[in-house]
Amino acid sequence: QVQLVESGGGLAQAGGSLRLSCAASGSFFSLNVMGWYRQAPGKQREFVADITRGYITNYADSVKGRFTISRVNAKNTVYLQMNSLKPEDTAVYYCHANRFVGPEGGDWGQGTQVTVSS
Repeated sequence: QVQLVESGGGLAQAGGSLRLSCAASGSFFSLNVMGWYRQAPGKQREFVADITRGYITNYADSVKGRFTISRVNAKNTVYLQMNSLKPEDTAVYYCHANRFVGPEGGDWGQGTQVTVSS
């Protein structure tokens, strides 16, 4: 069974930075792709970024150039460095781990709140 524990959320001002971490435990193949999704109040959960075990990354257009995803395979940990934050980045951020790319299936963390003030 995969367990994902997020940390690093909080409050930031517009233009500021935050770094999210997600520590995972589980089978080797269950952690092939790790990523981040977010859900703002009244909106559907949306993709933010993901990274494969081979360090191939993918980003939503809305965060390209501002967010950087990385992982340390030896620690089963994925990070999301968020720079140049905007109020519209305010959401609950969820860590996701899967055998394949995409939100279907896989496992989710409990979520961490990110609030960006203007």
